[in-house]
Amino acid sequence: MFTGKLVRLAPVVREDVKLYTEWFSDPEFLRFIFPNVLRPMSYEDEMDWYENMRKNKEAYTFGIRTLEEDRLIGNCSLFRIDWRNRVAVFGIAVGDKSYWGRGYGTDAARVLMGYAFDELNLNRVELEVYDYNKRAIKSYKKVGFVHEGTRRQALFRDGVYYDIHTMGLLRDDWYATRAAGQA
Repeated sequence: MFTGKLVRLAPVVREDVKLYTEWFSDPEFLRFIFPNVLRPMSYEDEMDWYENMRKNKEAYTFGIRTLEEDRLIGNCSLFRIDWRNRVAVFGIAVGDKSYWGRGYGTDAARVLMGYAFDELNLNRVELEVYDYNKRAIKSYKKVGFVHEGTRRQALFRDGVYYDIHTMGLLRDDWYATRAAGQA
């Protein structure tokens, strides 16, 4: 249930916080994660996040670990879960840049979508992605997410306005994609 072709999803543990602090202090990485004014995260900030994440029963957050080396390379989450309508928001962060563009994030997203639909019995998973994050958009499409809308010029970054795209994946589409061997 938690293993893909390249990664496995594992619990986030206290020892992971040191790596998260490194990643969340990197401006290049942060540009893909946060729409607001960037600021590096301290170890204390990340410890606060870790403690809140552990207590939050309405979100499911996993560390992304490589199968080959059992190396922590990021995390992924389902959050803001609306149980009545069976909808969640998806987020992913591959913090180790040496794994960018190599399929690890796509594999982690596939594993988490299986969990979302098979284990949590969700009907819809949605996300927002910034227009300049072409690599993520390509990855989400591979997993089966469909572009549903655009908030035009909703993000101001480095003197330029960027669009924010909404993408969604429905349970039936996920199962059809998986049955066709594409997921």
